[in-house]
Amino acid sequence: MQGEMNFIIEGGEQLSGVVETSRSKNGAVALLAASLLNRGTTTLQNVPKIEEVNRLIEVLRSLGVSVEWKDADVVITPPERINLETIDRAAATKTRSILMFIGSLIHLFDAFDLPQSGGCTLGLRSARPHTMALEKFGVSIEAHTDSYHITHTALAPAEVIFYESSDTATINALLAAARIPGASTIKYASANYQVQEVCGFLKMLGVEVDGIGTTTLTVHGVKDIDREVAYSVAEDPTDAMFFIAAAIVTGSEITISAAPIEFLEVELLVLEKMGLRYMLQNPRLSENGITKLVDIVLKPSELTAFPEKIHARPYPGLNIDNLPFFAVIATRAKGTTLIHDWVYEKRAIYYTELDRLGAHTSLHDPHRISIEGPAHLKAAEVICPPALRPATIILVGMLGAKGRSTLRNVYSINRGYEDIVNRLKALGAKIESHQG
Repeated sequence: MQGEMNFIIEGGEQLSGVVETSRSKNGAVALLAASLLNRGTTTLQNVPKIEEVNRLIEVLRSLGVSVEWKDADVVITPPERINLETIDRAAATKTRSILMFIGSLIHLFDAFDLPQSGGCTLGLRSARPHTMALEKFGVSIEAHTDSYHITHTALAPAEVIFYESSDTATINALLAAARIPGASTIKYASANYQVQEVCGFLKMLGVEVDGIGTTTLTVHGVKDIDREVAYSVAEDPTDAMFFIAAAIVTGSEITISAAPIEFLEVELLVLEKMGLRYMLQNPRLSENGITKLVDIVLKPSELTAFPEKIHARPYPGLNIDNLPFFAVIATRAKGTTLIHDWVYEKRAIYYTELDRLGAHTSLHDPHRISIEGPAHLKAAEVICPPALRPATIILVGMLGAKGRSTLRNVYSINRGYEDIVNRLKALGAKIESHQG
């Protein structure tokens, strides 16, 4: 593919040093969608410079919104009137995050269309949780071949009950409730980190939200929002998990600074039972006053397979975006590790790509895979899977595989990880990026 970016890795090198956790991809894209609620200027601080953010900024600019980078901050100033007819369809269809625009745009339009969204290729990912939530407020969403048609007459406060604890659908419900005067209740909501981010931002906009961090949220909506606000994006647990996996697979001692511990506790518990040695230091809060941070000091460890299946659950369970890292970690653990990726139809299939590096996997069905370890990982040339987390575990495997590996077409990694090559090089990894 002309113009694709590739990574060249000389693997088998131990890492050392300190890496600071990057800011949250999922938090940043949700906050970009939420900024459309505000008629004043919103400054989002510490925004990760990643492709997913770039796509949403392209969409916002195509609607007439002024979006300017100032170092790591993004300054967002809405126009007098949003113009949906000029939406950048190419950018919108590259990210599933565009769905979260619905919750904000219903306050500006009685009827509008949004392009069908893309993002990771992980099988069927239904928009039905969004539809079922928003219809409680009086919103109708029709899915067409390449677009969504959204209409409503009168918006009213509501009680929303989720049958599925969806992060993005919970955020859409929050954005819908934020500018509907009165109290709305969202039950069986996701309490994940990006949802807590949006709740913190809404409070800064003057929208009271009760129950942050729980599965029942009460939103006290207001008719209009016109404020000058600045909000800092919190740290990303999946970024910290990437470096936890990299340290384990390379047998390294590194420190991960400013890790959002409440969204890594179950993962660390599982790893501790597998034999990982680590320490937690320097507890503190992120700038938003909500997210608890620690430094994680990781020690080289001999691992054994976890005795139970490893599977994700809604927060406070093991995070669905952190689950894939256990596939590459399992290549270093003695015994058989069973991973059950029950959410996505296809993602476990991508884990078999680790076989190209010398892993020993057995795919039982589209959701369950066993990995036999420890495996002697070897260098290889691999085309990046078209999904973010499966792509990153191939990169982690290559860091631990002796010899020269090539990871081709790494756009899916750049969607979610900022400056990953230079951050790895700072820890001593031998990795370069090449265009072409």
